Amino acid sequence: MNDLASAQRVTLAATEAEWLGLYRAKDFRITDGTCGDCATIPSARWYFERETIAVPEPGLPIAGYSRGVETFDDVRAWRKTRAADAPIEYPPLIWIGAPALVRHARISADGESLDAAGLTLPIERVAKIPLNRSYYDESTTRFFASRSVTARGLVDGDGRFIVRTMWPEDFRLRDAPPLRALIRDATPAVALRQLVREEPHGGARSPFAAFTLWQKASAPADWRGSAVLAFVVNGAQGDDDEAHAGHFAVVTGRIAEDGAIGDWIVNNFYTLDAESEKGIIAAPVPLDNYLADLNSGQLYYRPSYLLVAVLAQERAATLVQSAFARVYNQFYRHQLIYYHPTTNCTSISIDTLRALGFDVPARGPTSRLLAWIGFPLLAAKERSIAKAKLAFDYLTADRTRLMPAAAAEDVLAGLMKLLDGGSIAEGERSLAQMLVQDIDALVFLRLPQIPSSRAWGDAPVVNALEYRARVPRDHSKMQIIPVPARPFPDRLRDADLLPPPRHPSERAALVWGIVLLFGIPAIIAKTWKRLRGSH
Repeated sequence: MNDLASAQRVTLAATEAEWLGLYRAKDFRITDGTCGDCATIPSARWYFERETIAVPEPGLPIAGYSRGVETFDDVRAWRKTRAADAPIEYPPLIWIGAPALVRHARISADGESLDAAGLTLPIERVAKIPLNRSYYDESTTRFFASRSVTARGLVDGDGRFIVRTMWPEDFRLRDAPPLRALIRDATPAVALRQLVREEPHGGARSPFAAFTLWQKASAPADWRGSAVLAFVVNGAQGDDDEAHAGHFAVVTGRIAEDGAIGDWIVNNFYTLDAESEKGIIAAPVPLDNYLADLNSGQLYYRPSYLLVAVLAQERAATLVQSAFARVYNQFYRHQLIYYHPTTNCTSISIDTLRALGFDVPARGPTSRLLAWIGFPLLAAKERSIAKAKLAFDYLTADRTRLMPAAAAEDVLAGLMKLLDGGSIAEGERSLAQMLVQDIDALVFLRLPQIPSSRAWGDAPVVNALEYRARVPRDHSKMQIIPVPARPFPDRLRDADLLPPPRHPSERAALVWGIVLLFGIPAIIAKTWKRLRGSH
């Protein structure tokens, strides 16, 4: 039974699944960015004109945004007026990538079909994006052939299932995993770093693993249906010297009856102003898409790690997800503009958590002194003020807002401080207050890299020294993937947008400009005068 009717029998519309993160999937409909009858703001729809998205049905509480206000001031003001038990607010969209699902399937040894519900479904794989350096190969088929999979895709006119995402269903959180208590006398940050790095290459080729790091004595043993607030860190890529620090995102969802985690929602931030070589567009996205899309899935490039807070009730996760829905509105309309040193995937996530009242500890900058001293030297060496400014902004950025692995370590440190009875400055509506009352357990998940033609990745670096050690000394040998720009249309710019904040390097450029323009000539003149006087 390989005809179209059979294909339709074993596929489900993606919104017929029970959940999309914390949201009931039936509260969404499948469309694309050309929808003229959805409540999604025009700037958000523009990015997804050729992409499959899920948008909220009419009548649901969709997240808004304040005009003429900085993004995180908006989040702080919104949070202070929001009731602790307020219902979840819906995002402008969820990027589901493909309209159909096949669950509990097995791929054939030759990789040409899926067997599901007693039927054989011929498959093809979505085309590789030209800029993408690697893709699914025979090693990928061997990896998936040994396990049950969930696939996202679409059925073509000939009854073939065009696979976009293939997710290993044994990557799950079925029951409370074995206790792996945090190392005695080690700080939470050090303990998490050791977990990430205990396997060769950060576990890129190691089995999936799950450990309980902490559990409340009164927590139930059965976690099915429990809400989660999770933090995902992706490791270093093996063939991209701009990606040794990894990537960071905040995740919400529920543990499924069978322990499945693929339907959790990842709040993924990437620059909107360039075309990703992997096809990534910033959006809330199901975890299986985020990690296992054949082009953009993070597990095709590097190992990944999740720090999962299992919650007694969902209010903390609801607060976080509602806030990110608000942040996305500001991001798509360009009130919040991506700038890698200071407004990146990590900083946007950490700034949102802090605006909600969870005081994630800060590590401070790499070196302000080095930034100031090095500014004129780098500008002269590279013959580029722009490169000197970029380096200055990297060196002066809070490392918790810059380095994904550092952010995860500091999130764990902040959570452990709360659970150990640390003081909370704000009232019951703050995220910190909810977390200290509602966390039942903290869990660590290590997810290996999916084999493909891509080089193997590694654990992410945590500071600039580690980063420098991994890149070639000869910068001409660095592996960098150039990508085309994606300018934001002027017609979509709202009149109320505030100008972007000045980068810290603007002050350095001004100061050194004054020194070069007036200071050095003055020193030369004074020295010349002294020399002439000595004669």
